[in-house]
Amino acid sequence: MTRREAPVSPPVVLAIAGSDSGGGAGIQADLKTIEAGGAFGTTAVTSVTAQNTTGVESTHVLPTAEIDAQCDAVVSDFDVAAVKTGMLATADVVELVTDRVAETAAPAVVDPVMVAASGDRLLASAAESAYEDLVAEATLVTPNADEAAVLTGVDPDDEAEAREAGERLVETGADAALVKGGHIDGGESDDVVDVLVTGDGVETFRHPRVDTDATHGSGCTLSSAVATRLAHGGDIEAAVASGIDLLARAVRYNLDVGEGPGAVHHAVELRDRAARDDTAEAVEGIVRAFVDGNVGPLVPEVGTNVAGATPYAERPDETAAVEGRITRTRSGAEPNRGVRFGASTNVARLLLAAREHDPDLRFAANLRYGDAVAAALADLDGPVAEFDPADDRADSVEWGVETAFDAVESTPAAVVDRGSYGSEPIAFVLARAPDALVDRTLAVLDAVEGGD
Repeated sequence: MTRREAPVSPPVVLAIAGSDSGGGAGIQADLKTIEAGGAFGTTAVTSVTAQNTTGVESTHVLPTAEIDAQCDAVVSDFDVAAVKTGMLATADVVELVTDRVAETAAPAVVDPVMVAASGDRLLASAAESAYEDLVAEATLVTPNADEAAVLTGVDPDDEAEAREAGERLVETGADAALVKGGHIDGGESDDVVDVLVTGDGVETFRHPRVDTDATHGSGCTLSSAVATRLAHGGDIEAAVASGIDLLARAVRYNLDVGEGPGAVHHAVELRDRAARDDTAEAVEGIVRAFVDGNVGPLVPEVGTNVAGATPYAERPDETAAVEGRITRTRSGAEPNRGVRFGASTNVARLLLAAREHDPDLRFAANLRYGDAVAAALADLDGPVAEFDPADDRADSVEWGVETAFDAVESTPAAVVDRGSYGSEPIAFVLARAPDALVDRTLAVLDAVEGGD
């Protein structure tokens, strides 16, 4: 039987940028990010680079007629919903792209690529002044600190100067300017501070800095993510916020490829969403094993919960857990309700804090703690760490986990919290795989029951 087609119609994004043979930046990063964001990527390649994770070896700029022909081919056939620009290389190319952006009614995100993360220059000095007209046509321009200095004369070292640079770009004609904070002082917290300036005001985005050099493709990924969200109909503020969240995760869970620092993970959010069902099923399997094994003797007064984090989880709503927890009943340990994402606060927070030290940790369960459990934990296949919570700290759990991990040489099999639950100490068993969490918990149960 011949099947009936069922076509879909995603919004179309046109990326006008250079090619990166290493796959981490440029057109390659654009297409990966656009596809992961649920849009259809089209391209006009401005230049071909021979590069990898260690640097740029050579660059060949395409004739402007060829670039123009690519743009013609795309806009004559596709209903382009957003445009993003990247590496343009020369003044002639910048001027051509300015004309193309001016002709389209679609929002345009301009990433003024001037220097690669490796330090290699990607824009001729003579082309810098040509950017003024392109910026004036932009819905959003996304310079880093160095690029903002070239475009505005303001060399932003802090949040106030980033705001000033953004305001000058908006005065130039851009609807909005996002001055990226990767190279800007974040103050005492050393956060990355991104400053968005629009005609309506200023919005600041902060997120923890990631200790990594694997930022290749970060600018391309952010601008493509924002353009994709604009193509879906989002407003600038929401698109920028979403793009910054994606990039923060993409940098933390970067791709360890090549001999150099590696690249950001363009499809990290897509991969994480794809893992939600498997994660929930894994938590359900752990719960069934706990019920079958009757872990009632290990259930504390507050109840036991099982949390499972998606591979790139950053928030409690990205962990699956038992709604209402597992409690002791006359017939044994039973979950109150089913498994859903966001059902846990305490176990999820502890698991996420532990993942800051070992991102491969995926699962955790809380158990009652006493002398018998302490003796059983000591026999597990890993160290046991503990902490006393600080009553005056809002981040007591996160701070406590950091203290506990710092006190042991390897990832602990369990972490003991001696008081966040009031007078009841709690043991948290940790594992990278669901079977390991089940095995460790049942080993503790066997030891406790054997000693009774």
